[in-house]
Amino acid sequence: MPRVIVLDNLSQDGLNLLESAGNIETEVRTGLKGEELRKALLEFDGAVCRSGVKITAEALEGNTRLKAIVRAGVGTDNIDKKAATRQGIVVMNTPGGNTISTAEQTIALMLALSRNVAPAYQSLVEGRWDRKKYMGAQLAGKTLGIVGLGRIGQAVAVRAKALEMKLLGYDPYLSSHRAKELGIETYSSAREMLPHVDYLTVHTPLNDETRNLIDHKEVKMLRKGARLINCARGGIYNEKALAEGLGSGQLGGVALDVYSCEPCTDSPLFGMPGVLCTPHLGASTEEAQTNVAVEAAGLLIDFFTTGAIKQSVNMSPLDPKTLASLRGYLNVAYRLGLLLAQVDHCPPNSCRLHYQGEVAKKDTGLLSAAFAAGLLENALDTEVNIVNAGMLLAERGIELVEERSSDIRDFSSLITAEVASDKRTSIAAGTLFGSNMPRLVQKGNFRLESSLDGVLLLFEHHDTPGVIGRVGSIFGAHHINIAQMTVGRGSSEPGGGAVGVLALDSQPPAEALAEVLALDEIKRAHVVNLPPTDELPAWTGK
Repeated sequence: MPRVIVLDNLSQDGLNLLESAGNIETEVRTGLKGEELRKALLEFDGAVCRSGVKITAEALEGNTRLKAIVRAGVGTDNIDKKAATRQGIVVMNTPGGNTISTAEQTIALMLALSRNVAPAYQSLVEGRWDRKKYMGAQLAGKTLGIVGLGRIGQAVAVRAKALEMKLLGYDPYLSSHRAKELGIETYSSAREMLPHVDYLTVHTPLNDETRNLIDHKEVKMLRKGARLINCARGGIYNEKALAEGLGSGQLGGVALDVYSCEPCTDSPLFGMPGVLCTPHLGASTEEAQTNVAVEAAGLLIDFFTTGAIKQSVNMSPLDPKTLASLRGYLNVAYRLGLLLAQVDHCPPNSCRLHYQGEVAKKDTGLLSAAFAAGLLENALDTEVNIVNAGMLLAERGIELVEERSSDIRDFSSLITAEVASDKRTSIAAGTLFGSNMPRLVQKGNFRLESSLDGVLLLFEHHDTPGVIGRVGSIFGAHHINIAQMTVGRGSSEPGGGAVGVLALDSQPPAEALAEVLALDEIKRAHVVNLPPTDELPAWTGK
């Protein structure tokens, strides 16, 4: 009989579900860490946790028994997924359970901030009756900007619309027709939206693109008196910049539920007028905790009774033999998604994948899911893999279409990906050299041959003498070494359009890219970051 350890406080409904399964033995042990945690995990086949326990590589060392870990919640930062994958441990999460509660917390903070609820109550506690001091603002008629329109962002939009707010939004992967359904006017960047909002809320992951999304410059771009709310991830707003904005009168209020370092008991915002802060309560409702606990219990029951793997963040539910036969092309499709996500930032409406040659005879549904995982990987507030990528695309109203042809032309197998937005269609094609060397063989209408790994500069240019040399000189001046170069023409005749790909040994500074774009011959240029050739996503089984 499988044994399951519960490492954090879990809703009783979840515990009852595990116990009622009849074929699983459950034991609750909370507060474990270090060697005590490592030894405890050696005794169990499965584990359930929330965010309190840290399941590190050291905690999993030498464990040949544990088969599955379920996080009752969304974030899995407290679990070392690489170590788990290396030891064949499936890590699953429950991303949907706290959606409504987090959306409601956002609306609650927005209302309480606007009506000075906390300081007004404090004045009564202190024996004062200051009605004039706490004049508020109504939400109806105000403009709310939402950065990140995934599951939670869309739930906030629905509730704000019911409050008669005007909705603006930015999400690189929200289709135009889905935005129209939600009543959201979209912008091509968060910064472009800032001057038009009275309230701003963010619902994105914390990564290199979103860290300090609102900093000193962005605060100055906002309307005077704008109010900011964050129930997503600490670090998206620079708290020092917010404090300065409040002090200068540029900001009318700030409400935070999350912080760059938690637990947080010291912030430059604490105690300032116009600030309302709570200790990460977004998912702290009885309903949310019941939902994630029941969902987590169900995932473990299914895993141990039928072998089903659902909502895994580190593994595919495929058997090793099937994975081995697909791994090379899963890698190609995944990298094409990563590349197209970084060269065209317009929200896509649809994706079209054409499989040609031998690859068309394989399970193209899984290859399409790998492409979607790459396309969405750096944009969402949940971890993306081939298990959930299709669903996440559908949530944003993005259609994915497959075409297959067994005809063999220039390559024995070819994957061509098209991402269409309201403004343009971006195209890239890739193939596999040998068994593990993904290659880019088409970008736009241009044929070429380039590696699909590391730091790449892709640039479209007029095919005139000297342009490649000038681009190379710019990188040389910035001490950026060029490891490889390839150029593809649109035709055999010189003087037309062309595309160049430079493989760089290091990340170029923004100044270098700006100098490249300033060249008369350059039409477009993008820096693309891809993993090393031998680095595969955990869900490929490597």
